[in-house]
Amino acid sequence: MISEQSLHRADPPPNTENGRRTVASYERELTAHRCTEASLREALARDNALLRQKDKLIQDLDLVSRESDHRLLNDLQIVVSLLSLQSRTSKNSVVASQLAAAADRIATIGRIHRRLHSCDGVQAVAFKQFLNDLCCDFSAMLSTGPCPERAIAVEGIELRLPAATAIPLGYIVNELVTNAAKHGNGRITVKLEQNPGMGHALSVSNEGPCLPNGFDPSARKGLGMRIIRSFVNQIGGELRIGRGDKNQGARFTVLFS
Repeated sequence: MISEQSLHRADPPPNTENGRRTVASYERELTAHRCTEASLREALARDNALLRQKDKLIQDLDLVSRESDHRLLNDLQIVVSLLSLQSRTSKNSVVASQLAAAADRIATIGRIHRRLHSCDGVQAVAFKQFLNDLCCDFSAMLSTGPCPERAIAVEGIELRLPAATAIPLGYIVNELVTNAAKHGNGRITVKLEQNPGMGHALSVSNEGPCLPNGFDPSARKGLGMRIIRSFVNQIGGELRIGRGDKNQGARFTVLFS
């Protein structure tokens, strides 16, 4: 039978002499720590290199985007100048009027484009004022079209939004108002209001024919609807579709927090 005293006489643990660690064990542990540190430094250097490459790509993409926008606006201005010149030199008054109207519409498209990019680089946006300015540009464009009596009303609360939310919402409104002007008739209403469930709701509604029963935006292959869904997902929102006021027309609503 092993006595309790014999248990205390067991062999010392490895890397020890008489219960005390040896110099060699410390050296081995230090070498292991140094190897681990070297591996971590190499991994950190690789991650930093990847981050620098990512930042460079983002800067390059931003530069390309800004250059593309600049070229687009320059091209639009050239088209406006050519149409305006042609309208002034035309001897046919009807043709001259149509060319001038086309020049005004293209100039308005340029203003809308600038308006959508006016939030770049800012932290927060007074969003109702932004909507007012954007819809004024749209109203100017519609006034030169086949239905000059079309009106766009902006209603609801004033709200300061982070640019990361305001810019996608601006593009959503751009697409929805364009669709409302194309497919609906009568007044177009853009409304910003509080929503008990999601925080806030932004809706665009129009008078005219209602959407067909079973309308499914996710099944639409058109670019406009894809853009809307993409921006709604980007801000973590929810898109709802129904009828407008007095059960007439269509209303597209984006719920967001």
